[in-house]
Amino acid sequence: MNIQPGEIGHIIQLAIAPVFLLTGVGTNMLVLTNRLARIIDRTRVLEERLEEGAPAITAKARAGAVDELDVLFRRAKKINRAIFLSTFCALLICLVVAVLFVADALDLRLVTPIAGLFVLALVSLTGSFIVLLREVLLATEFQDILRQRIIRDNPP
Repeated sequence: MNIQPGEIGHIIQLAIAPVFLLTGVGTNMLVLTNRLARIIDRTRVLEERLEEGAPAITAKARAGAVDELDVLFRRAKKINRAIFLSTFCALLICLVVAVLFVADALDLRLVTPIAGLFVLALVSLTGSFIVLLREVLLATEFQDILRQRIIRDNPP
């Protein structure tokens, strides 16, 4: 088994598309972790407000904070699922690249396993985007509920 420089170039060419996809997945994970950090920050603020038991907090405000904490928890769970799916996708892409190199270097015919790994990676990434969309819709829906409460509680 003597790999020539031209063969290495061919292997690298095969690996370019999955590596570009890996870059996109990394960017997606950055967005997801930033959203999770904002959810956690807001959760901490609300928890501190509730734990202090400030006398200025009304029963209505307390109930509103508890409702918001519930939504934040549901959003965090969705983001965690999306992060899991994106991480799984990244691992599968790394496997695709590794198997591409091994298969080409050892002259193995692993087209079906490579294609299967790549399709599974894309399914995982698609799942991540779907869960992210559900989280965004949940956040938007809750904002609408808050807006309606403000309008209801503060008539013109």
